[in-house]
Amino acid sequence: MELRGLFEKMFIKKEPTRNYSQYKLLSSSTSTFIPWDGNVYNNDIVRSCIRPKERAVGKLKPLHIRTIENDIVISPNPAIKMLLRFPNEYMSMQKLLEKMINQRELTHNAFAFIQRDALNRPIAIFPIPTSNAELLEYDGILFLRFQFSTGKRMTVPYDDVIHLRKDYSDNDFYGSSGNSALSNLMQVLDTTDKGIVKSIKNSSIIKWLMKFTQALRKEDQDIQIKQFADNYLDIEKNEVPIAPVDPRYTIEQVKEDSYIPNGEIMEKYEKRLKNYFGVNDEIINNSFTEDQWNAFYEAEIEPVAKELSDQFTNKLFTKHEIECGNEIIFEASSLEFASMKTKLQLKEMVDRGAMNVNEWRKVMNLGATEFGDEFIRRLDTAPIKEEKEETEGDSNE
Repeated sequence: MELRGLFEKMFIKKEPTRNYSQYKLLSSSTSTFIPWDGNVYNNDIVRSCIRPKERAVGKLKPLHIRTIENDIVISPNPAIKMLLRFPNEYMSMQKLLEKMINQRELTHNAFAFIQRDALNRPIAIFPIPTSNAELLEYDGILFLRFQFSTGKRMTVPYDDVIHLRKDYSDNDFYGSSGNSALSNLMQVLDTTDKGIVKSIKNSSIIKWLMKFTQALRKEDQDIQIKQFADNYLDIEKNEVPIAPVDPRYTIEQVKEDSYIPNGEIMEKYEKRLKNYFGVNDEIINNSFTEDQWNAFYEAEIEPVAKELSDQFTNKLFTKHEIECGNEIIFEASSLEFASMKTKLQLKEMVDRGAMNVNEWRKVMNLGATEFGDEFIRRLDTAPIKEEKEETEGDSNE
């Protein structure tokens, strides 16, 4: 059963029973979000552009932390810890993030519904495979009414929806649609692909015309055509590329001038599409250098991690819980793609107490050790305060 069917079966019945005439639109022109139905995801270039970001975001590790004065407690709530690992019974957090980033890149909006228990505690998170979303207001409370491809609807409070947006500009609530930006570009690429296929198919059309100088029966014409094809058009049989002149007919070759797109022009269009999604050939082909990955990570992955952190924190916790220091962060280290030389140089951070042994071993993809969580420091280093006191003591003597 598809996830959409499971989602509808479990939650469509939870739609409020209030009369919809009591709901009002916040705006007559900008309160509805409708994804582009241009089947962009069916294009192989689009998928290759989205895939690196999808996998990188899927590897982000969500953590519940609680900051009390200067102390940070990691995963203080076991229920939230489990929720951040397995948001629902059908998928892991990795797959949920991958699905949401796919929707965010394709439609510039992604939604996930937070299921709560009788005490209003979050117990599950489901991505919403919506065909459009409509913003409503009732009694001062914001609602989103989702419509699915099956025609069914579901209305939920906006406070129970994790909402990711891309190109948040001209619309007050939704990420701006990519219709106009991608329409012409995708049309060129799609037309080019179809044109190449058409040219290949046209290669099987008639290439020769045989003009007979005398009237022949249809059966005799077929015999002459077959004999000519077998004798002079079959490369394996015709070892000598010379055909004699036959007074019974003349042969005329039909030239097919098929338009083949210019390779340089097509590369420019493909580059425009890759620039639109913020990737390049090295990122797509996994042939990037350390610096290239760090640039991609900082430009494309970190902003998404910050958006996820803000949305999960705001929607999973109450204002009082946030004031008490609770938040969700999405950890990711660009050092996992660092070169071995860079990783080995991090031992200096361990010597100076900036990293502990287990943190360094994690970068090296090694397991933790028993005493690796303790911070150490070289004996020839000391805090500035201690050095200052020692200097003052020497000067007093």
